[in-house]
Amino acid sequence: MSTIRRLVLDVLKPHQPTMLTIADKLGDLDGVVGVDLTLLEIDSKVENIKVTLEGDDIDFQAVAEVIQDAGGSVHSIDKVSCGRQLIEEADTAQDGGARWMR
Repeated sequence: MSTIRRLVLDVLKPHQPTMLTIADKLGDLDGVVGVDLTLLEIDSKVENIKVTLEGDDIDFQAVAEVIQDAGGSVHSIDKVSCGRQLIEEADTAQDGGARWMR
């Protein structure tokens, strides 16, 4: 399997532990060099967050364990980037039409 260098997840978690605690634990994982958590939605019992990780060799199972240990669950894997270097997603006509045709 190729080395995972970027991983974007949709996560549902309880209010506690906080996003700060989860970000800190994810940042401590081997192979992770950067963590970004964004609050997407909040209700009376749970928070929906977008988790973006970058690194040299991200271990998805270790990431999932941190989230599960915090009482959360991975709803979906929204993006994965693998290989020797990161590349950015290319724009296509479906992404915005006129922007692509310039």
